Amino acid sequence: MRLDLRLAERWIKPQSRVLDLGCGDGELLAHLRDKFDTKGYGLEIDEEKINDCVARGVNVIQQNLNKGLSNFGDNSFDSVIMTQALQAVEKPDQLLNDMLRVGKQAIITFPNFAHWKTRSYLFFKGQMPVSEALPYSWYDTPNIHLCTFRDFEALCHKLDIKILNRLAVDDDQQGSFLMKYLPNLMGEVAIYRVSR
Repeated sequence: MRLDLRLAERWIKPQSRVLDLGCGDGELLAHLRDKFDTKGYGLEIDEEKINDCVARGVNVIQQNLNKGLSNFGDNSFDSVIMTQALQAVEKPDQLLNDMLRVGKQAIITFPNFAHWKTRSYLFFKGQMPVSEALPYSWYDTPNIHLCTFRDFEALCHKLDIKILNRLAVDDDQQGSFLMKYLPNLMGEVAIYRVSR
């Protein structure tokens, strides 16, 4: 089972309310609904992925995350999830605040730009890296705010956001001893659970 599904099972309580930002094909929401009777919505901009959500029976709203979450009231959800989308939004700081306004906790994942392979690619090739975690060329990437574990934690400190859990994993969502103790250097993907 995918790590994000396993973590969701650990961090999201049965029958809770969940909002999934950039929900893709709705796999995570469908899994939580079927296994834990959660109630939720997904936000997605891609029409093909919206159709996949509808086919799975997932409640989905077509919405650009750059517009914020003003259409949701305070504390509308128990958990707000955003996987691999933080780096693609225009104002990640504002969206993080919004996520914790509408939800009691947030689960966020993003590619770590300080990973040793990224550093090596820049050092040896002198070009922006292309990898599984960062699969786009510099000129066509949706990633406009690349960050590292340290960058994200500094932003959380600035916004008075509490970090409840932090995991560093590779592209296959596997962790290791080195990733645990040297996340900024060894982790390809960052996974955080945060709250106020």
